[in-house]
Amino acid sequence: MAVQIISETPISAYELKAELEKVKKRDKELNFRAAKTDEHLASVGTSKSLGSLSDKLTKMDIPRLKEAHIRKVLDIMPVSVKDLKVALQGYNVSISNENLKKIVDAVVEAAK
Repeated sequence: MAVQIISETPISAYELKAELEKVKKRDKELNFRAAKTDEHLASVGTSKSLGSLSDKLTKMDIPRLKEAHIRKVLDIMPVSVKDLKVALQGYNVSISNENLKKIVDAVVEAAK
């Protein structure tokens, strides 16, 4: 029986942790890879306030900022424009310095 991927959607570390909790409840125990992932997520920590930050970033309607970019911002939580540029350098996206500053300000506010 082959596994068929229906869709791919990027998720943040917090959402991944919640999904792993559902799998734990369903299966009573995680497989090796899932257990390692859960262990890593526990060591880096995740925040429930990320959901509201995700909504805030989405509502900003920043041109060319896609869901995958927002998820990366949520995982990295950059506190400076330079950090944000480094986090997004792996993507082919150009965002104005004004919008980068807005994103960082939202992240810093959510981190408080």
